[in-house]
Amino acid sequence: MIGLGKIGLPLAVQIASKNFQVVGLEINSNLIEQINLGVCPYPEELELEERLAKVIHNQQLIATNDIEFAVKDSDVILFAIPLLTNALDEPDFENYDHLIESVATSLSANTLLLFETTLPIGTTRNRFMKQVISKSNLNPGESIFGAFSPERVTTGRVFSDLRKYPKVVGGIDSESSRMAKEFYEQILEFDSRPELDRPNGVWEVESCETAEFVKLAETTFRDVNIGLANQFAIHANHHGISFEEVRLCANSQPYSFLHEPGIAVGGHCIPVYPHFYTYTDKAASIVLSAREVNSKMPLFFIREIEKRVGNLEGVKVLIMGISYRENVKETAYSGSLTLLRILKSKNALVYAMDSKYDYEEIKKLGFHPEIDKSQIDLIIVQTSDLEFLEIDFKEFTRLKLLVDGRNFLKDVVLDLKIDYFSLG
Repeated sequence: MIGLGKIGLPLAVQIASKNFQVVGLEINSNLIEQINLGVCPYPEELELEERLAKVIHNQQLIATNDIEFAVKDSDVILFAIPLLTNALDEPDFENYDHLIESVATSLSANTLLLFETTLPIGTTRNRFMKQVISKSNLNPGESIFGAFSPERVTTGRVFSDLRKYPKVVGGIDSESSRMAKEFYEQILEFDSRPELDRPNGVWEVESCETAEFVKLAETTFRDVNIGLANQFAIHANHHGISFEEVRLCANSQPYSFLHEPGIAVGGHCIPVYPHFYTYTDKAASIVLSAREVNSKMPLFFIREIEKRVGNLEGVKVLIMGISYRENVKETAYSGSLTLLRILKSKNALVYAMDSKYDYEEIKKLGFHPEIDKSQIDLIIVQTSDLEFLEIDFKEFTRLKLLVDGRNFLKDVVLDLKIDYFSLG
């Protein structure tokens, strides 16, 4: 298993629990030490703590930074590290290319390479496996095999998602597809899903390109529909219409599936993978438009704030929610960081509240960690964490405006004599 992050480690544990011997390759020395001691590095991941301790105790999983040791005797090599984008929002292959080259030089014959990292269409076959074949001198479909199988899980519920969603696999050739399907059938169990078009399980598709497209399609669909919801909600605001009511009514029939609007779209997936799609489809105007709408939502909210409170210089702002979404400790593309950057550029004083982060972590991210509730002028709700429902907002005696970026606190603040703004 290459990469023991929040997706890779649970998957490594799942594989190890099915009596496979798993070696996890990781560059983070602290993470390696934690894992080998059986200490769970991601406490918010359900089931992981107990299951990790068990496979470590049974010596079914070991973490290392030795790439040759991890690769040379492996029958299956699974890639679970993210492909990032560069400043031009294009996939940045440089580090991945170096990794593929290092793996290829240590490979044994008859190894199956599985890519779960989300990739632009064609990358598995035309880039990564082409590099592997060139460096290893092994023959595809005979002595080296490759397939793509998108990860379809969410941090915090990886194990339940592995059971819930079909595992899509597509190989570079028929033998690679067969081997990949056989492997995943050995390591996964599936919930009954009678509503699906075919039985839940490992779904083999016609090619690795098809499997790559599946992941891009499902994530880009979400980004496009969130963008549409945001555009609808902004327009509803202009006309004094409740988009929440529009959405509720429209979604009462099965052909409408309007998403919820919000202050930001974050995480490793939705803000990034549409760019992987447009990397091979330059005519994807709908995708590009939605991405533009969503990327500008934090700025839209700041401008709405300025309409209400004026100049933000010296204004003390509390952002509620540091993570990109509720119930997970992760700042990847978080709207809180975008809001922080914009507010600082306007010389506001920015504080943050999120119980998942300690004093030093909050400070390191650039927020003021010490909050005097009586001095806060403005609150921006960035995530819908349940802890915020328990706050007594009467303690914020100087509060002028509460901006609810998730339509989350409207019932809580009904009786408060403050200005309240939410989208839709």
